[in-house]
Amino acid sequence: MPTIKLNKSVFEQLVGEELPLEELKDRISMLGTDLEKIENDQIEVEIFPNRPDMLSEQGFARAFSSFIGVKTGLRKYEVKKSGLKVIIDPSVKELRPYTACAIVKNLTFNHEKIISLMQIQEKLAITHGRNRKKSAYGIYPLNSIAFPIHYIAKDPAQVMFKPLGFDHEICAKDVPLLHPKGQAYAHLTQGWTKYPFFIDSENRVMCMLPFTNSADTGKVDLHTKDVFIECTGNDFNNVLVALNIIVAALADMGGEIYSLELEYGLEKKITPDVTPRRMKLNLPYINKRLGLKLKEAEATLLLARMGYGFEHNEVLVPAYRADILHQVDLAEDIAIAYGYENFTEEIPQVATIGEEHPLEKFSRKVREIVIGLGLLEVKNYSLITEEEAKVNMNLQSHLVPLKNALGDYNRLRNSLLPSLLKNVSENQHCDYPQNLFEIGRTFTFGNTETGVVEVEHLSIILCQEKIDFTQIRQVLEALLRSLGLENSIKETHHDSYIPGRVGDILVHNEKIGHLGEIHPVVLNNWRLLVPAAALELDLEKLFKLINN
Repeated sequence: MPTIKLNKSVFEQLVGEELPLEELKDRISMLGTDLEKIENDQIEVEIFPNRPDMLSEQGFARAFSSFIGVKTGLRKYEVKKSGLKVIIDPSVKELRPYTACAIVKNLTFNHEKIISLMQIQEKLAITHGRNRKKSAYGIYPLNSIAFPIHYIAKDPAQVMFKPLGFDHEICAKDVPLLHPKGQAYAHLTQGWTKYPFFIDSENRVMCMLPFTNSADTGKVDLHTKDVFIECTGNDFNNVLVALNIIVAALADMGGEIYSLELEYGLEKKITPDVTPRRMKLNLPYINKRLGLKLKEAEATLLLARMGYGFEHNEVLVPAYRADILHQVDLAEDIAIAYGYENFTEEIPQVATIGEEHPLEKFSRKVREIVIGLGLLEVKNYSLITEEEAKVNMNLQSHLVPLKNALGDYNRLRNSLLPSLLKNVSENQHCDYPQNLFEIGRTFTFGNTETGVVEVEHLSIILCQEKIDFTQIRQVLEALLRSLGLENSIKETHHDSYIPGRVGDILVHNEKIGHLGEIHPVVLNNWRLLVPAAALELDLEKLFKLINN
């Protein structure tokens, strides 16, 4: 989690009240942050990743001031029209397709404010921007650039500019090799033949993404009064929230916010957009979760202490809050405002005895049977790459994606078999046969609150020089006979298996899974040199059939 350093005097001035030291320590800790220390005139605080809006003196002071009741309610920010525009070229579509931009004028920078600006830019890129993978941000003196500005992808071999920290121009293609930020973030651009640049109307390079600003147009100093801000990334909502966080902090420094028109071909957007989002307040849900009996007026006051507005039974969520997605998020903030120290510990008025879930008991029984058949159990992660689940398996299935993925493992698996094939593929140096099984969760789209259905599966793979459909069926029948069940096999088609050697598993005429010999194309995709046969079945369906 990121740690920020605050100037205590500046912080207290922004808050509007000076608290005794012990009370200050207590209140900071109760805001939902982790106070590291307060020494001399410096406060060091660890900010949880869900609150990137608090990664600056201005943002943290704004939240703290509301929390202690000095300046409560929704902060309103005026946005004036600049009449200027940024033109987004289609060439950036496959690189970093989205940007959100703004201008902030009439700033008065000092050493402290420049440090604060650098801190929010750096910490925001690490957290909200996922270390620049999801988004990155740049701030420029307005008087050094000319509008309209172009956001465009170019061949780096054809671009010359002076990066920040350099005293001479270099070719842009050398930035990943020579510049410290280029070396640090070169892995984000693997496979790129072009790079995104911001270039002003006089053909001056402003920055090369995702690496560095230009030293000529992108260095803010004590003489800077007006700034241009750009946030770029792979998701428009992500960059818009980042922009809102930055402009709110600059407005709290005394700046005036101006909007820009963004031209995405025929589509036009105006940013920043600091209009608060509206969410219905589900007070019964919140009271149930917190064990309270709050009335609407009480909940409204608590929400105001967390920086929210309230109007017509709707909560007004600040545009710089990226973490409010569900009623439970409102419940968390109400609990913080209410004070965790004010909740009364209660022992539930029921006598219960902990018990293992029946499905878990059944899974353990299945596990013991399969181990008894001579198979080795493995346990894999639920995350998988799209290539492993679709391309390698010769399938076109729909996978549940992660919203804020940090790497290539950005999908939830809908089958256990790819994981088992990967186990075998990575252990070909070991002796055969390799007969493995796994019991684990699979994830598919469905009609639930989260839109995702989780189901417990069993998958078995037999991999050896001589393997066929009969052997995998013998394993299945041994398992089901041990559970007191009869089964039948109905021929089917499945692109991961050899046609004519794959079938659906039926128990009481209900399909619970499939089995067969793995297709040579799939074996080749996994670089397997020996044949394999496999089965996968739905343990939860099997459990219900046994209970019935």
